[in-house]
Amino acid sequence: MGKRVLIVGGVAGGASAAARVRRLDADASITIFERGEHVSFSNCSLPYYLSRTVEDKDWLVLMTPEGFKASYDIEVRVNNEVYGIDRERQVILVRDSVSGREYEEAYDELVLSPGSYPIRPKSIEGVSLPHVFTVRNVNDIAKLDQYVSREEIRNVVVIGGGFIGLEVAENLKTAGKHVAVAEAADQIMMPFDYDMAQILQKELHDKGVQLAVGDGVKAIAGDKVTLNSGKELPCDAVVLSIGVLPETELARQAGLELGETGAIRVSADYRTSDPHIYAVGDAIEVYNQLTRRPVKLPLAGPALRQARAAADAMYGIPNRNRGVIGSCAVRLFELNAAATGLNERTARASNIPCDSVYTMSMDKVGLMPGSAPMHFKLVFEVPTGRILGAQAIGKGNVDKRIDVVATLIAMNGTLEDLKDLELCYSPVFGTARDVVNLAALVGLNVLHGVFKQVHVGEVRGLVEDKACIIDVRGRDEFEAGHLIGAVNIPLGELRQRTEEIPRDRPVYLHCRTSQRSYNAIMALKGRGFDNIINISGSFLGISCYEYFTDVTTGREKIVTEYNFM
Repeated sequence: MGKRVLIVGGVAGGASAAARVRRLDADASITIFERGEHVSFSNCSLPYYLSRTVEDKDWLVLMTPEGFKASYDIEVRVNNEVYGIDRERQVILVRDSVSGREYEEAYDELVLSPGSYPIRPKSIEGVSLPHVFTVRNVNDIAKLDQYVSREEIRNVVVIGGGFIGLEVAENLKTAGKHVAVAEAADQIMMPFDYDMAQILQKELHDKGVQLAVGDGVKAIAGDKVTLNSGKELPCDAVVLSIGVLPETELARQAGLELGETGAIRVSADYRTSDPHIYAVGDAIEVYNQLTRRPVKLPLAGPALRQARAAADAMYGIPNRNRGVIGSCAVRLFELNAAATGLNERTARASNIPCDSVYTMSMDKVGLMPGSAPMHFKLVFEVPTGRILGAQAIGKGNVDKRIDVVATLIAMNGTLEDLKDLELCYSPVFGTARDVVNLAALVGLNVLHGVFKQVHVGEVRGLVEDKACIIDVRGRDEFEAGHLIGAVNIPLGELRQRTEEIPRDRPVYLHCRTSQRSYNAIMALKGRGFDNIINISGSFLGISCYEYFTDVTTGREKIVTEYNFM
């Protein structure tokens, strides 16, 4: 007779654990208890139903109870909520929400995969009004869609600028709604550093999404959302996407140990403090291999790996728990964005000595149709050159580049490793020296002091202080838009005009993407200049960094015209 394995919760973690147990044990008795209507659905695809990118909401359901039974001989009981665990007797207490019947089920091994729940801050007045929605399951997205599909519903406010919030905003905008996004932090998309987030904020603004950052929500009324600043956003519907909290009530009541993050503490093989109870998914605390600290990481990919490891542990199969690094990706209208590991802000907050480079390269050979710049930021440890993280934004395959860096992080790779990495090349896919290789080369130059740099966030101060800034782009490029107060010395004229460059104070150089300015710096160093500093990101990066705040606050520009191409 096989084990009696009970699983609380489906979706990524619970369903995957059940399927793995079945592959390991043909005789196991496996039952999944799901308090909702659907046991397996694509929660990351939910927002795309709003624009009918996913045409039918039934397509969001990946597996039915009948499918589990037929394919895996796994019993699934939907609309059955587990409300208690008797650890001494090894039974769970279940309530059938349809019939109201309460009953017990015994287990040999128990897997908790209860997930997480959306935050509804009680501090926000009106947060429970009927036109306020959250998005966590198929029923949620169906209710939201049914409501906003009415002709009179025109204005939707999304509260929260994370992944789900922005995907909801994009799809509602695509569906023809007027959309505003309110984010309490000073930027959207916290996995990205501020300089990279500015590119995404520009994209939202350009596509007609009203974006308020650094301004939390004070109150929600029937026709408006009032921000802490007093600004009012008209609304017919509101979507709360402030974040999620781990579902830990069942574990807490059972006396299972919680971690310092408030999520369920688990061992290396995802056992809880009870050796016969495992936990996976959004509800657990995981280990960040870079910060060496416990974190919460509500992502589907890690949940799948955890589920497999937990099932293996039941049958004595060892698992290597490396921790997590947090790889993610998102599409916002015409831009793709991806990140992995630590951003610079998080690395510094974790007291990891680090630096970063911000490079740009074409995502494929410039002759190819659809070629576009890719913004790439690489964060590395000082002085080891160990890669800590990366962020990429562009119209091309940013996920491929970030996956490359994620792999190197998992292997404790360095800038030297990334520099020498041999990657696929074809003009229709990329460039002979890929943007990730280029970033590593620039990072090594910075690490070893080949040249000094300042970041795009420092340029406004330089302009306001009337620093010496030299633009080495061509004359036509300069005339089309440049930093106020900058002097134009095109790269081709630099060697003949060195007498115009002061030696007694810092001189900051830039071009369009920092490649020509790097060549200029090396040429000047060869002429004995030691006061030359490169502006990381150059004019394209400066334009992207400054634009959103300029147009939304009305502050004085530091450029005559922006350049985004």
